[in-house]
Amino acid sequence: MSRCVAKSSIPASMSRCVAAPSPAAPLATAAVTCHAVTRGAPRSQRGFSLIAAIFLIVVLAALGAFVVRIGATQQQTVSFAVLGARAAAAANAGIEFGANRALQANSCAPTTTLNLTEASLAGFTVQVTCAAASHATVGPAKLSYALDATASKGIYGRPDFVSRHVARTVTAP
Repeated sequence: MSRCVAKSSIPASMSRCVAAPSPAAPLATAAVTCHAVTRGAPRSQRGFSLIAAIFLIVVLAALGAFVVRIGATQQQTVSFAVLGARAAAAANAGIEFGANRALQANSCAPTTTLNLTEASLAGFTVQVTCAAASHATVGPAKLSYALDATASKGIYGRPDFVSRHVARTVTAP
């Protein structure tokens, strides 16, 4: 029997040799063929780790996309909250403007439009309406002013549109 000579770095204990007749001299000599013996998973399970790795990569990519989407949504929500707070501040500025004019002059214009240009209220348009009413009390009659202010910015129907409405009644001393 001939000895198996390994041509690779596989130890001799992990290889098996099979003698096969040579086609040139079928009875005279036998060629020795060596095959490496693999230990581990059978042939039907080879490649399973590749499928598991691809599945893991797909799951991690989907998780990453989900995290990015949630982060973007939270940032957009905060931006809309800040824009809404600015619109409420602009509407309150319109109420203060209308109350100051009504109480200083003891009368008010039915409708006033303010185009704000300062600081964080820049770009807001405020529509202020005022209605005066007299009511009797003990002593002289008092004037009350019903003020409505609507602040808006942007074009209705677009994502950056915001509008807030504030109503207040003030009474002259």
